[in-house]
Order: sequence, then C-alpha cells, then structure tokens
Amino acid sequence: MSVGLVNRLKWQDLLFVNGIPRHTDYPVEIGDVVTVPLDEPDPEYPAEAGPLDILYEDEHLLAVDKPAGMLIHPSRSRLTGTLANRVLHYYQTTGQASAFHPMTRLDRDTFGIVLLAKNSHIHSLLQAGPARKTYHALVCGGPEADRGTMDEPIARKPLPSLLREVRPDGKPSLTEYTVLERHMGYTKLALSPITGRTHQLRVHCAHRGFPILGDPQYGSPESLALSQGLGLETQALCAAALELPHPITGEILVLRSRMDAVLPNQEGAL
Repeated sequence: MSVGLVNRLKWQDLLFVNGIPRHTDYPVEIGDVVTVPLDEPDPEYPAEAGPLDILYEDEHLLAVDKPAGMLIHPSRSRLTGTLANRVLHYYQTTGQASAFHPMTRLDRDTFGIVLLAKNSHIHSLLQAGPARKTYHALVCGGPEADRGTMDEPIARKPLPSLLREVRPDGKPSLTEYTVLERHMGYTKLALSPITGRTHQLRVHCAHRGFPILGDPQYGSPESLALSQGLGLETQALCAAALELPHPITGEILVLRSRMDAVLPNQEGAL
C-alpha cells in the first residue's frame, strides 16, 4: 500500500489485528489475521441514473466506454451530468461500497475506454504499473511516413488560457503513431502516448500539420470544414485499446472500446 493510504487508515483506526484496531508498530505473530477495510466515504456529488457501457468488471476494477461530450468528474461549478455520477449510481444499485478513481482521464470530447479503480489501494497499484494506451483518430491530411514518433515538448499557454502548445521550454512529450488507413483528405491513425501530457495527442497532431478532425481548440479552418463535410458531430479521437497487467493477479488485461473511431458513414460511424 502507498504511504498516504497507510497513514490515513492508521489515524482512522482502520488497521485491525484479530478484529482489534492496531497501529503499524504493533508486533504481529504467526496466525494473526490482519484486516484492512477499503470502503470509502460517499462523495459530495449525487448519483445519477443513465446508460453505462461496461467493458470489464471485477471486484477491483471497472472499465467503461465514455461517450463524447461527457466530463469524467464533477467540478466545483458542475456536480451533475458526469461519468462519475453514473458510476456512483451503478455502485449504489449493485450494492458496492466502491469509489471513483479513474486511471485514465479523457477530455470532454474524447470518447472510449475509461479504467476505474474501486478503491485507493488499487488506484495506487495501477499508477505504479505499466500500461499501453492506444487511441484511434481521424486527422486532416496525414503524415508522410506510415510510422513514426512525435517528440516535441509541450507547455501550457500563458494564463488565463487552459490550452497547451509546443514550446522549447515545455515538458518532454513523446507520441508514437501508425497509419491505419489513408483516404482523400484525411487519415486514420493509431496514436500511443508514451508520456501523459495534457492534450498531448491533439497538440502533437496539430503541430505536425494534421490536426484531429472535429477538434474545437486545436483544429484548423481546413480540418473543421472537412469535419463538417464528413458529417462528424464530435472530435474524432477514441481511446480505443488499453493493455496492462492486472494490479492483483498480474495477468495481462486487454480492453478494447466498442466506440472505435471508425470512418464516417459506415456502420458504427461517429
């Protein structure tokens, strides 16, 4: 367990030896039973019923497909209408004393896989373990090479902007890409972020001259016009696949979105 979690449990008298609260300096003996309840307090935001597309679930993890246009978590200005509200309702209706700990955080307009830990211990283990994320995107134009990397440093724009930009004094940022399909005017890419900077995929693609279709912040006039012409109603960026070792069993877990960024005007199109 993480040091922070152990300290929280200790000062709440939630470390038990043979059913009696003990601190971490208590000497245990062979045969003692150490119990740690990981139930978490109810959040401040309300539960809300709504569709929840579950991709995977066990006693430790929950993976869902988030639709475009939905925030991951409530904020001070908005406590409703987010993925967290729906997940809380699902936990309550299924009798699970679980919390909302997202391992992956998607922008409002990015859709696809969101992996959730059901308690803070599992969340800590997920953060320490390796994970391979693959996004699919439709971009305006496309790279010349079928495979490559984008390694431009990314920094936050001056306040009050919340956007990012490529800048020499930015943080090191690395994205691998593979061309999946080429079409007249646009390309479907597989994008794998090696680092995890805010807006990394969108910034890298826009900087290289092939912005993601439908991107309202980093798109170009050409990409936005093409998006409209193709009938895209959202940003064409999908968290398509996630591969990682299970935090408890160690087995490789492979998750795939059912909302993949397929080409428009086909079955399952955006």
